[in-house]
Amino acid sequence: MIHGKTLEAWQASHPLLAELLALRETNWFNPACVPVATALEDVGLDAEDVAQASARLRRFAPYLAKVFPQTAEAGGIIESPLQPVDELRRHLLQEAGLSAGGSMWLKMDGELPISGSIKARGGIHEVLKHAEELALQAGLITLDDDYARLDSDEARRFFGQYKVAVGSTGNLGLSIGIMSAKLGFQATVHMSSDARQWKKDKLRASGVAVVEYDSDYSVAVEQGRRQAESDPRCYFVDDENSPHLFLGYAVAAERLARQFEREGVRVDAEHPLFVYLPCGVGGGPGGVAFGLKLAFGDAVHCFFAEPTHSPCMLLGVYTGLHDRISVQELGIDNVTAADGLAVGRPSGFVGKAMQRLIDGYYTVDDDTLFRLLATANALEGVRLEPSALAGVPGMQRVLRDDGYLARIGASEARLERATHLVWATGGSMVPEPVFAGYLEKGRSLL
Repeated sequence: MIHGKTLEAWQASHPLLAELLALRETNWFNPACVPVATALEDVGLDAEDVAQASARLRRFAPYLAKVFPQTAEAGGIIESPLQPVDELRRHLLQEAGLSAGGSMWLKMDGELPISGSIKARGGIHEVLKHAEELALQAGLITLDDDYARLDSDEARRFFGQYKVAVGSTGNLGLSIGIMSAKLGFQATVHMSSDARQWKKDKLRASGVAVVEYDSDYSVAVEQGRRQAESDPRCYFVDDENSPHLFLGYAVAAERLARQFEREGVRVDAEHPLFVYLPCGVGGGPGGVAFGLKLAFGDAVHCFFAEPTHSPCMLLGVYTGLHDRISVQELGIDNVTAADGLAVGRPSGFVGKAMQRLIDGYYTVDDDTLFRLLATANALEGVRLEPSALAGVPGMQRVLRDDGYLARIGASEARLERATHLVWATGGSMVPEPVFAGYLEKGRSLL
């Protein structure tokens, strides 16, 4: 029995489950998606909350520019480039037998400084928020100070009295661990069995304690939570439920809007924007999508992409059970090469907050990810890890579904004026031998 029903009864009431159980690539266009003005109240956060997160990152910019030289040129602002990918777009359209499509771009979060993935947004923001609160309470700084003064032995001794813990498949752990250790916190990252060895090595080289588990992401998170509960000086970064992570991700949208403006990209009712976001537990894509909805309203359509072996957010939203159900309960193994997306149970906070704002969900199998990794590298020269390719097939999935396109009023003319944005979430820090192995596998599948 699964939540009071047999598996057969679940499949009868929710036919898409048969596709998920068969590990087939699947699309689900959300029938509950409604206009932004109707659904924003579900989130419990607003534009002012995002503005405060953005202001906090600006306050810390002088400190970041000082302690992370790779951010100095940008003045301590952690941001990624926007890259057009016309050759990849043409390849995808030809492969799918499509003619219309608009333009296609990659948001290159894999090139974010410090930790090299989308997690640098929310993860670093949450650590900085905690550090700011402690420093303000202790009188180390005021809101009007130059935060570069936190790069001092006095500040590091102060933060060294406190601990930060997180559970992670890898990328969030890098962001939390590196930032926490740099400030002086005692940082511990609890890592699941699917975390890559090079990520563990990088954390340890940065002065972070790494605790490894033979189990998956959920166990690592629970162990991190237990550590914090037993120590009043330990702060736990809760990837499953944190509004502070969520808001750090949401700041990306205002910056994207400025990038689009510089590139001459219009987003409005006649120029729709389709955004494809790789999804693990949901915090990163949920926060980005929330920011996008605030920035572009109903002109933006967001989709979450998950591995066929880890479709936790699709499962949670589709059944309405959210974090009360895991993929393992249905017999799905949660084993995928897309380690950043290897999550069996979704964030209940994100699933409930965003369930009427996300247009759709789809799954991608590992072979597809590797083929796309090799294709994107050959056509566009981009260096991405497998999980970061999950957004790439999104354009094909959307443009092939006439029912969904009719529902949103996407005429052929509007689609020709559309922009498709793939959020490329990680990859620049993958060691060369590891990336070479990814390429070899991808090429062998072409």
